[in-house]
Amino acid sequence: MGSSEMKARVVLDTNVVLSALVFTNGRLSWIRREWVGAFIPLGCRETVAELLRALSYPKFKLLPGDREELLADYLPYLRILESLTETEDLPSCSDPADQVFLELASAGKASFLVTGDRALLELDGRCSFRIVSPGAFAGALEKD
Repeated sequence: MGSSEMKARVVLDTNVVLSALVFTNGRLSWIRREWVGAFIPLGCRETVAELLRALSYPKFKLLPGDREELLADYLPYLRILESLTETEDLPSCSDPADQVFLELASAGKASFLVTGDRALLELDGRCSFRIVSPGAFAGALEKD
């Protein structure tokens, strides 16, 4: 894909972003390399706030400087939507906290919502965008 207008617009759920950022040699580390140029990640106030909260969890043992470095590897590539005006009638996610990812994907005209969350994955086929696992997303990127 050439210009930024031709790149897929993609919503990554917080756990996918966390895995890509925190576990640099983990199974999702490839996503971190791809958001630099292969696709356009979408975000909004709510998803960025959730990411900031999650990076502060004690289990990650990240110092403030570590968190800033990780965010510097993600936020510059993130296209932030100021408003989540829905363009379609979206299904309701069984986990209300995940509804924002559906709304973001719809408002941002995303091609994909990438998640490992079963509550979201169950909704694939009921939206204008695909809801896929990271593995399925890797396959879709390879086809382009």
